[in-house]
Amino acid sequence: MVNARQENPLLRSQAVRWDEVETVLLDMDGTLLDLRFDNYFWLELLPERFAARHAMQIGAARTALQARFAARQGSLDWYCTDYWSRELQLDIAALKREVSAQVRFIPGAEQFLGQLRNAGLQVVLVTNAHRDSLTIKHEQTGLIGLVDAAFTSHQYGVPKEHPEFWLKLQADVDFDPASTLFVDDSLAVLRAARNHGIAQIVAIAQPDSTLARRDITEFPSVPTIAALDPTR
Repeated sequence: MVNARQENPLLRSQAVRWDEVETVLLDMDGTLLDLRFDNYFWLELLPERFAARHAMQIGAARTALQARFAARQGSLDWYCTDYWSRELQLDIAALKREVSAQVRFIPGAEQFLGQLRNAGLQVVLVTNAHRDSLTIKHEQTGLIGLVDAAFTSHQYGVPKEHPEFWLKLQADVDFDPASTLFVDDSLAVLRAARNHGIAQIVAIAQPDSTLARRDITEFPSVPTIAALDPTR
């Protein structure tokens, strides 16, 4: 007799074997929280404030910022509010707090966290966001209170894209990669998790609710985390 999980075409296609999962590692931005906030902040608000701060045209400001961002992409600096505050001569954390009312869960994410907790699974937030950003977003959403633990790559000195992050995280969390599910919207991060041996990996295809779903073939994917249901 085929059970309910096997009958569900979404879970079958995504190969989520919930009966083998003991720990769920979850990204924050784009996985639990709508990436629209971050895209708005970095691509719209920040260029406006940078242009005003440095007496530049908005187009020139965008070009200058894009070059700086590209140069640091994938490094810890790329995610660091302290670094960009120094580089851009703007208080990044204060700017984020100014517009923090726009921070919101991806629809269904809160319910998903509740389902994981009810299922008795260990749920851990793992983010590249700076502690300032994590604090601001928790104040708006209560996110940290909905997981068992939260870790930011800044406390380890390396981003999630780096193998050392996963070694240090495993030492703190003591999870078994063979019984772990990891969900993230970054393909580079998912590759690092796969290289660490995490058994089940799912990519988020639509991290920003205002943008179209991405076509992801390298990993099993769902539009949003709401499509995953451990109760099925």
